[in-house]
Amino acid sequence: MSGHSKWATTKHKKAAVDARRGKLFAKLIKNIEVAARGGGPDVNANPTLYDAVQKAKRSSVPNDNIDRAVRRGAGLEAGGAAYETVTYEGYAPGGVALLVECLTDNRNRAASEVRVALTRNGGSMADAGSVSYLFSRKGVVIVPKSDKLGEDDVLMAVLDAGAEEVTDIGESYEVVSEATDLVPVRRALQEAGIDYESAETPFLPSVEVELDEETAKKVFRLIDVLEESDEVQDVYANYSVADEIMEKLNAED
Repeated sequence: MSGHSKWATTKHKKAAVDARRGKLFAKLIKNIEVAARGGGPDVNANPTLYDAVQKAKRSSVPNDNIDRAVRRGAGLEAGGAAYETVTYEGYAPGGVALLVECLTDNRNRAASEVRVALTRNGGSMADAGSVSYLFSRKGVVIVPKSDKLGEDDVLMAVLDAGAEEVTDIGESYEVVSEATDLVPVRRALQEAGIDYESAETPFLPSVEVELDEETAKKVFRLIDVLEESDEVQDVYANYSVADEIMEKLNAED
């Protein structure tokens, strides 16, 4: 898990972990509700909702569940909760910086769950601003490879839309832009007839901490525990793990 491939790799790992624990659907539904509340129920006029719905569909969330979530979020159906995004900062073993992004209707409960997960797994909470400066919000679009699609094809499609770089990360291409350019980049891919797997605005680290095998195990265990919480939507960390160590750890899962 090195270089720019980390975002895609960790997200794939996270999706598998969430699905295994039966939590992925609930988190995707919550994302849809919040997006609909913030920008209305029309997916064509609400890019955030569009991406949330596409992500849910790719994860096989039933259309009825998606439609109800949109209606609840937009206030067209009863039952929607007043979720807010809260980000907590902390440290994992090895001095790894963490940003824990929660979507919650109870700040106290979210803070308590994050604090307990950290302290029981070798981590600690940090004061606001202690680690957030190490991360920048970016737009990241993952484009699956195909025989007819080369890196240059992707680059040409997104170059004028604000993309900063296109990277070959194995089975996919990763397109990175400023977070504010995510929608133009996504639209440029669509207009070029290029399918994409996901379009999100994660926090990417500017400085990374190289981990050995034992520390990597501890960090991954902590992240898994954090992601078990219904309050937690995403965990961002500034670790780097050598490919050979990553392969070994994956083989042990």
